[in-house]
Amino acid sequence: MSTQEQLVAICTARQMEAQIIKGRLESEGIPTLLSYESASLVYGLTIDGLGEVKIMVPAHLAKEAKEILGV
Repeated sequence: MSTQEQLVAICTARQMEAQIIKGRLESEGIPTLLSYESASLVYGLTIDGLGEVKIMVPAHLAKEAKEILGV
């Protein structure tokens, strides 16, 4: 993934789910970046949006990624 590509969030998940989603997308050839809320790294929990992980993909692959995930 180059630094000039625009990334978009396709969904949010908890830490463990985000890792699984990342693996699924990357197995399909879609580069994926996980954007962590800092509290999730410190406390390891998700409450009312605190600690969510955003799954980010290049904008031109967002539609394909959503189709793969069924979102």
